[in-house]
Amino acid sequence: MARNIDFDALVRGVLAGETRAIAKMMSEAEAGFDDGRAAMAEIYRRAGRAQVIGLTGVPGSGKSTLVGALTTAVRATGRRVGIVAVDPSSPFSGGAILGDRVRMAEHTTDDGVFIRSLATRGSLGGLAGAALDTVDILDAAGFDLVLIETVGVGQDEVDIATAAHTVVVVSAPGLGDDIQAIKAGVLEIADIHVVSKADRDDANRTATDLQAMLGLGLTGKDRRGWPVPVIRTSAETGEGVDELLASIDAPGTHLSDSGEIEERRRSIAEMRVLKTAEDLVRAKIAAGCDTEFRQILNDAAERKTAPATAARELLQNLKIES
Repeated sequence: MARNIDFDALVRGVLAGETRAIAKMMSEAEAGFDDGRAAMAEIYRRAGRAQVIGLTGVPGSGKSTLVGALTTAVRATGRRVGIVAVDPSSPFSGGAILGDRVRMAEHTTDDGVFIRSLATRGSLGGLAGAALDTVDILDAAGFDLVLIETVGVGQDEVDIATAAHTVVVVSAPGLGDDIQAIKAGVLEIADIHVVSKADRDDANRTATDLQAMLGLGLTGKDRRGWPVPVIRTSAETGEGVDELLASIDAPGTHLSDSGEIEERRRSIAEMRVLKTAEDLVRAKIAAGCDTEFRQILNDAAERKTAPATAARELLQNLKIES
């Protein structure tokens, strides 16, 4: 059944910064219906101006609170802020739990801030499938800076490194490990390290230990060869938030002046093409659960066929070259 949606008008509304059009287009992007592809392609062509910042770190490190404080600081400069908060999925509905939106409630009445929560729905790498489409929509709508807060699950939290212009890794004292970023396996993706909750007595130790690790020279420079700063912040007192914003803005200026921004955009585009192709293959496999497909799985489960062989048979059946 055809849907009666005027996508041309919807795109015009997004480009004009209309809140309802932005929200509707985000819903369409997340739903992924075929009739919305052309509209999203036009949005993608119109995007590319916003500064995209990724924030990641283990659960409980204070990412959402920091995003709220950072948003306040950015708004004080007159810039508009888009926030993409990737929430854990509800085990019952599959939808976002919306904890991040609750923690950033102070910004919900600000016309210069748009907050969108997305469910992970099993997505690896900490990024929901529609997250980068949502970034494009905010970008095309004229938001100057887009913050992506990832779900913070640890080892898989690496997609953000190829999805954002600058990556901030957040650690906090008192979570059972002095340097959670090492434990989470994300130390090496940081352009900026933040030790949150700096008003706590043990925050200095966490920052010192982190600086010592970076001082070993193994991961002490970001992807551009810059020394990685370690910034102490406190959302309670405001300590370090302006310094963090300055550190975020400095690499952004450097990227533009040096031409490296084009290399970053190329890397982001490459990641998105590959990730979308992977999603399409998964969808095609899920849609092809016929008798022959189930037999391939059964043979692998009964160890009659090796998983690698079964995978190639599956791709051949789907007419995808392996």
